[in-house]
Amino acid sequence: MNKPFALLIVTAFLALSVPAFAAGGKTLYKSCSACHGKDGRKKALRVSPPLKGQKADELFKKMKGYQDGTYGGKKKVIMKRNVAKLSDEELQALAEYISTL
Repeated sequence: MNKPFALLIVTAFLALSVPAFAAGGKTLYKSCSACHGKDGRKKALRVSPPLKGQKADELFKKMKGYQDGTYGGKKKVIMKRNVAKLSDEELQALAEYISTL
């Protein structure tokens, strides 16, 4: 296989996978919107900063911290329970979606 053709295949795969990745995050966010608001502007439990405006890498790091107990305040048990069963791929999709709000 020649390099230009291989590059074309990889580019096409990435272009097709990005919208699917975002759609997964949108679906996952539905369970988050009760506390964080549909647009991410709500302060969950009146203590957390709004999600809107945060970058995907920051959000992913925070969610991983909730999973392993290294991030969050005294109410972190709620978030830990909400992200406990999510895979890294799901967390990344969720973080990517939230960063677009």
